[in-house]
Amino acid sequence: MKRRKIAAAAAFCVSFFLGTLLNLLFIPGFDPHQQRRGLGRSGGSSSELLRQQMKERYEEVVRYRQHWAPLPPARPLERRLMDLAGRRVSRVHHKEEGAPMGYQLLHLPAATASVVVTHALGCGDIANVTDIQYLGSGYTKAVFKAVLNQTLAVALKSVDFGGHDMDNCVRQYGTVEDCYRMASYKIVKEMTLLQRLQHPNILKLYGYCYQDNNDIANTLTTITELGSPLEMIQLLQTSWEERFRICLSLVHLLHYLAHSPLGSVALLDFRPRQFVIVDGELKVTDLDDATIDETLCSNDSDCFLEFPARNFTLTCSLEGRCQNLNEKRNLYNAYRFFFTYLLPHSAPPSLRPSLDTIVNATGELRWGIDETLVQLERVLYLYKNGLYLQNSTNVNMSEYKQIHKATVQDENYRCWPSYHHEYCLLSVFDIREAISICENHSQCNAFILTNHKTWTGRQLVLFKTGSSQIMPDPDQIVYVKMAG
Repeated sequence: MKRRKIAAAAAFCVSFFLGTLLNLLFIPGFDPHQQRRGLGRSGGSSSELLRQQMKERYEEVVRYRQHWAPLPPARPLERRLMDLAGRRVSRVHHKEEGAPMGYQLLHLPAATASVVVTHALGCGDIANVTDIQYLGSGYTKAVFKAVLNQTLAVALKSVDFGGHDMDNCVRQYGTVEDCYRMASYKIVKEMTLLQRLQHPNILKLYGYCYQDNNDIANTLTTITELGSPLEMIQLLQTSWEERFRICLSLVHLLHYLAHSPLGSVALLDFRPRQFVIVDGELKVTDLDDATIDETLCSNDSDCFLEFPARNFTLTCSLEGRCQNLNEKRNLYNAYRFFFTYLLPHSAPPSLRPSLDTIVNATGELRWGIDETLVQLERVLYLYKNGLYLQNSTNVNMSEYKQIHKATVQDENYRCWPSYHHEYCLLSVFDIREAISICENHSQCNAFILTNHKTWTGRQLVLFKTGSSQIMPDPDQIVYVKMAG
């Protein structure tokens, strides 16, 4: 029996790994970086192409910032953004007009650009950071972990001078400063979105700093909340309750993005690596490839969503826009990267039909995010209130002796899934469920009701093989199985 369980778990992990690998290697959908590289296909001078790319990135930032209500006058962040727009570029000039390329970019009036800056951290705070660690890099940014004032651990994000965005630009146009300005607009865009989209499942922006670096004036570093990388293989080894929390966090996030102050927001670069865990909650960390743009259409065939395993055709509205395309793109990506692996696996048996329905409905895009959230909240309600235990308890149970203010030393065994890899530590709704679990574990002859609870308010229980080493403990209760 034990070997069959190990084999089943191994097979599931292998299938997850292969499925995720295929998803990552064969994604024919949107690649924002590939589209940017494709700008050179129409010919024209290199200065014109670089100017066009800078203008597009700058105007994208403008579109997001114009959603703010007018506020006078411009604050430091907005003045800095306008300085970047009007700054002389280093070597590339517009041949036809003879003026520095930067001056050809759209100038953003202060009245429509203002953003309320409430973050307290700045250059002074990162001047003496300690424990700096490189965490990774993407197409444009490099990310470091650092400790401020020897107390606050944060993430520092800046343009990666050795990254693909900078490297491709410099090789094509030969100007580090201009390429930096173009790359920096993606960080400014992410800052704008982090300020505008305030939600518990979006990483917090603590502040930012402009300083000279690598012979370039006013390079930008953002200071954000620090999270732990999302390791899907490790998640599969955690309790179902924690995996359900990740999925519920994600649905709360996608519900907010579908109804955000900016409109419906799509995460174009939707992969597990774009998320982190903070205090058990899932948070999105990268927003530089998010968009609020809606796809225009003349008929339904224009509303085509393509994924590795499935393609969908959505409805073209009378207004000429694809209905809920951003929302459905996010939802299907949540299904293929998260729900299909994390939701049904090792769930309480009575909840599995509901979870299977959620997985199937999102995989077929029969539901939108509103209905998905309602159904997940319903599962949470059943779980938190113990309603899933109805008709699932054993009638013929052993009797257990209760010993207050006591614990059991050693005598541990492993079970799966557990909150600790060396012990059998599980959450229960009540004592009946703890007894039911102990009855179903052949090794179990005692268990300890601890004083620790999970995020749902359930009690953590430590199951034991015996009770020969009972010790005093004021915060715990031991239940010992009676012989006979």
